[in-house]
Amino acid sequence: MSSPTTPTTNNPFDIFVIGARKGFNMAINNLMPNVLMAYVIAEILNVTGAMKAIGTLFAPAMAIFGLPGEAVTVLISTWLSCSAGVGMALSLFTKGVLTGTHVSILMPALFLMASQIQYMGRLLGVADVPKKYWPLLMVISILNSCLAMLIMRFVV
Repeated sequence: MSSPTTPTTNNPFDIFVIGARKGFNMAINNLMPNVLMAYVIAEILNVTGAMKAIGTLFAPAMAIFGLPGEAVTVLISTWLSCSAGVGMALSLFTKGVLTGTHVSILMPALFLMASQIQYMGRLLGVADVPKKYWPLLMVISILNSCLAMLIMRFVV
């Protein structure tokens, strides 16, 4: 017996509808909670004044990449969940903290270090990568992200 998401036909319309349903469910159940969480965290940081303090604290380091200090919250969110990082970037963009250029500089980093905490156990554990290499793999991704942001700073 086939499941409701398994196409029993070769009709392209039916296959498209089944795929659209799967995509919608994935967006609602997996992506939306992370993006919403990022908006809530960004708002909490703004209301409490912590975002301003974070911006001041990390301004010198983020200036290397041509970014405001608050952009570090996008990177930290991305490290936990890529969709949360995107949500954080969007929240800072709508508030005027980040510009289109800033977001362009951040984008490669989002892809290079996305969801490392989530995937550490899911991928490295399942692949039986010895745990002694896990920190090195994390650092390499972060260094790649920093290099990509430096390159993007001068490209855009």
